[in-house]
Amino acid sequence: MQIERLVHMVFYIINHKQVTARELADYFHVSARTIYRDINALSLAGIPVISTKGTGGGISLLDGYTLDKALFSREEQEHLFQSLQALQAVNYPSAEQALSKLGAVFGRVSGTGWLDIDFSYWGSGEKRKKELLELQYAVIHKHAIAFDYFNSELKKSKRVIEPLQLAFKSHTWYVAGFCRSRKEIRIFRMSRMKHIRVMSETFERLLPAGFSISPDCREDCALPVFKLKFAPEIAYRLYDDFPESQIEAYADGSFIVTFPYEMTDWTFRYLLSFGRYVEILEPKAARSMLKEQALEIAGIYGEPESS
Repeated sequence: MQIERLVHMVFYIINHKQVTARELADYFHVSARTIYRDINALSLAGIPVISTKGTGGGISLLDGYTLDKALFSREEQEHLFQSLQALQAVNYPSAEQALSKLGAVFGRVSGTGWLDIDFSYWGSGEKRKKELLELQYAVIHKHAIAFDYFNSELKKSKRVIEPLQLAFKSHTWYVAGFCRSRKEIRIFRMSRMKHIRVMSETFERLLPAGFSISPDCREDCALPVFKLKFAPEIAYRLYDDFPESQIEAYADGSFIVTFPYEMTDWTFRYLLSFGRYVEILEPKAARSMLKEQALEIAGIYGEPESS
């Protein structure tokens, strides 16, 4: 399309300072006559393109001209740079190239290193980071993937899916995709996906309209409300794990945290990570369940039998 070629042409001229019509014709695979028509179109659009003849001549832009004068305010420039740098931090394809182009267009060098996002867990190593990039590639470019999957009961199955969405939720990555063995869209926890392999085979499937990786949960979904009492010694963890609105501090240094959550094995394993510094006040059923699990753990470390 001509408009796309014109924009790309401006980028090219800015990056190369001065070019010839033949150089542009070869780069864009068009005739020199087409290039001259494009140059005329740019001039009519208000882009100050200068064409000089003779030895050392060529096509350039007016010295000091940058596109921000015509298209972007300073605030809009900053927003563009920040958005692209955020994408660059998560290794989004072509973000580095886009930043370079914008740097040339705005006549500035983008500051790098201000943002570093790493969703991998501590100690995960480069292998897991590589797998995350491979999954990202598979979702964007629509490549099927194969892997071994371990369910919550540690039963292994081999899966081939068409990955449709990569989501980070509640401290872990999930992949939503059409499972070819189950013939439906399933959600897979990345930490349970082993030996991930991106296949050469591609697909055309899209996510259904309105799809969400989380089930709908309206105000009447009746999640039980946990009321927890935390000791002062564990205070440093509370603001990392709970919203401030759910935390109430008391004069004795303790904290009461109230939040709605499911009564699942994960919930109780999480609460056990606080050790003796947490007490479930409500609901009573959750209090009893955590006590049972704590007693089972204590039983493992019972007194050894006397010889």
